[in-house]
Amino acid sequence: MTQRKQIARLVSALLGIWLFNTSLAQVSQPKPVAIEVDLAADKGPIKPIWAWFGYDEPNYTYMKDGKKLLTELSKLSKVPVNVRAHSLLVTGDGKAALKWGSTNAYTEDKKGNPVYDWTIVDKIFDTYIERGMKPIAQIGFMPEAMSTHPQPYRHNWKPGDNYNDIYTGWAYPPKDYTKWGELVYQWVKHSVSRYGQKEVESWYWELWNEPNISYWKGTTDEYIKLYDYTADAVKRALPTAKVGGPEVTGPNWDVSAKFFKAFMDHVVSGKNYVTGKTGTPIDFITFHAKGAPKLVNGAVQMNMGTQLRDIDKGFEIVASYPTLKHLPIIIGESDPEGCAACSEDLHPQNAYRNGTMYSSYTAASFARKYDLAQARGVNLEGAVTWAFEFEDQAWFRGFRDLATNGVDKPVLNVFRMFGMMQGNRVAVKGGLAYDYARIRDQSVRAEDDINAFATKEDKAAAVMVWNYHDDNLPAPDAPVSVQVKGIPAQKVLLHHYRIDKQFSNSYEVWKKMGSPKTPTHEQIAELENAGQLQLLASPEWITVKDGVVNLSMELPRQGVSLLKLSWE
Repeated sequence: MTQRKQIARLVSALLGIWLFNTSLAQVSQPKPVAIEVDLAADKGPIKPIWAWFGYDEPNYTYMKDGKKLLTELSKLSKVPVNVRAHSLLVTGDGKAALKWGSTNAYTEDKKGNPVYDWTIVDKIFDTYIERGMKPIAQIGFMPEAMSTHPQPYRHNWKPGDNYNDIYTGWAYPPKDYTKWGELVYQWVKHSVSRYGQKEVESWYWELWNEPNISYWKGTTDEYIKLYDYTADAVKRALPTAKVGGPEVTGPNWDVSAKFFKAFMDHVVSGKNYVTGKTGTPIDFITFHAKGAPKLVNGAVQMNMGTQLRDIDKGFEIVASYPTLKHLPIIIGESDPEGCAACSEDLHPQNAYRNGTMYSSYTAASFARKYDLAQARGVNLEGAVTWAFEFEDQAWFRGFRDLATNGVDKPVLNVFRMFGMMQGNRVAVKGGLAYDYARIRDQSVRAEDDINAFATKEDKAAAVMVWNYHDDNLPAPDAPVSVQVKGIPAQKVLLHHYRIDKQFSNSYEVWKKMGSPKTPTHEQIAELENAGQLQLLASPEWITVKDGVVNLSMELPRQGVSLLKLSWE
């Protein structure tokens, strides 16, 4: 082969490599995304549906880290934060454990007479009320002395055990429905005496949790009977109290939908077990919605579509009852999956919880809850994030929680962002890949979901922007431009907050420390600081031209930004 041919082949090969790399770079580079926010396109007042939280273990409420986190949650917003907890009537010594809690509110003496002790219940509710929070007073579960199948009662479940082990004597119907009704009556009456009528009128009294599965070992009709006795007791104690249910699991499951409809039919036209009249009192309607993460080639893949289909089906069912359609809906648990206490070390599909995948999922999913409610014409009041904290557990063990050992996780900062969004919702548009319907039907498996949620006040506006994908895989940062128009000022002050691997992220800081099992006091202080919502850059004044501001950013995958604009 001549030297000239060798050179020609070498040049050709190098050219091929260059063309291949150029092509690869072009393919891998994300397309710029343009988002338009029109402050004049008013979509009505924003309901703080995000200001709702809940957890299985009620005794964590008044423990060290529990009180700290509740204080932080109470400061998220100008509106009261609502809190829901299980096991408020369970018999026991009040010691906390995973998937367990107790208050010993009801026992019986040797003659079978009721003995009421509200000490622990008061301790829980005092903690809420002192912080200006509003209880979702979950009426359940069955006290041991009242259960038709009391033994075994106390379980000792831990991550990795069969989940069905938690369903013990507390899950059964009462021996005596009249005694049950009296227990409920005494609780509501005691609450009015302790906290005042006006305060208790602002609470939500609800019956049980997920009665269509093993949380309730009775039949559908027995739950309906229990509801009639419960609602009657609540209203006898305080006629203006709010009572509701049924807190079924995701309604997109036909078993859940069947139970849900049977309950709703009874509310409208059934024979009341207490009064003998038609129907039963209801002031709000509840159901649950969960996603379904899994591992794909060793990486977590979320499924937001599953959660949105649950929500949409629940809304569809409520909307099918003309006399109930107007009632407030509370999604009593609304989460990426179904077991907060199932840690990622034993359930690797839950390895989204410590970092930014949870925070970006939360931003993207909450925005779509508003859209789904609007599309179905229903009254969404709240969506409970079933995440709190787990006392005295390993650092960043991977529970679905908002904080670990008193240190806030990235997801909590999304709620801090939502707390800064007040006033009215405004329209967002642009060349956006996903709307609520596409995610409901397909989840986020193709392009990244880069989108925004925006609000306005008299002298301020806020735009939350996220870059979400179901797959927890590396990807280039996305170039995003945000145009805000309709600003009635000559200049605005921009505060740009960010959640990503570099900002507002205690988990990444902990890993850089070497993932210490027992951080020093200095390290804990650093982690606490990293867990707060942080600015991407110093605040800056920006000139407004013809009512318009143009902003640009590079937004990492699973990153969330809040653009807070204010003017005089």
